[in-house]
Amino acid sequence: MTTRQKAESAPVKEKVDWLAEVRGLALMLLAVLAFHSFVAKPFYIPSISMMPNLLVGDRLVVSKFPYGWNWSSLSFHVFPRGGWRIAGKTPQYGDIVIVVPRGRTDDLIKRVVALPGDRIAVHGGQIILNRVPVPQAVEPPVQIPADPELRCDGQPCYDAFAQWLTRMPSGRQVYEPPTLRETLPNGATYLTLDTARQPWDDMGEIVVPDGHVFLMGDNRDHSADSRVPAYANGLGGPVPLSDIGGRAEFLTFSWDGQESWNPLSWLAALRSGRAMTSLRPEHGGTR
Repeated sequence: MTTRQKAESAPVKEKVDWLAEVRGLALMLLAVLAFHSFVAKPFYIPSISMMPNLLVGDRLVVSKFPYGWNWSSLSFHVFPRGGWRIAGKTPQYGDIVIVVPRGRTDDLIKRVVALPGDRIAVHGGQIILNRVPVPQAVEPPVQIPADPELRCDGQPCYDAFAQWLTRMPSGRQVYEPPTLRETLPNGATYLTLDTARQPWDDMGEIVVPDGHVFLMGDNRDHSADSRVPAYANGLGGPVPLSDIGGRAEFLTFSWDGQESWNPLSWLAALRSGRAMTSLRPEHGGTR
């Protein structure tokens, strides 16, 4: 075979179309951003305000479409904030929602306890909804893992829950704080913690304005929610529906805080029994 024949038979190297590659990556990125903004996104629990139902280190999925779309449901806030809503719907009693408060960019997670037009007050830690006390039944204490990395208002949870620290027969330590089951008018029922007396246990009656909802954390003494003024880092009253960015659906997995950069630590840090747990409230009948 001659040199010329060899050159002609050699495979021709195709040039990389870098423009097409960049276009493909950009389209993929846009698809991910659109999914996060309009369908669902992952969420991480950084605080104890929703214990016992949500623990620090829980990872969950938030759906973006149940209440329509607005500025708060967008994953990246590159546009000025506004009160617009598209296909807007009102949450139901007991829904766990994501809220982006005015003047802040961090997402909070709370539970809907009052709807537009409701009258709500709080007396001794009990919700009074439309002049009727919301039932609270005493439940057996929940068992919250006494994870060494669990923080309560920036301090080790031992400081806040020391009196309820219990060692199980297996040697595992847990907190067993007083636990209540609360049931809202639509039958939505869930567990709450009320462990101390504090200023937000009492609130005079207000009317939730149209286009707003009243939000509270399940861990009533460690939640800066609609009861708490904005100057105290709370929500400062009822929250506009345009500040609601989505609904919590289910847990994907949970880490106890002992994970590190080393992937080998991830499996050991997993909390068992939490993956795929639904976050929709149970329904035990209406009153």
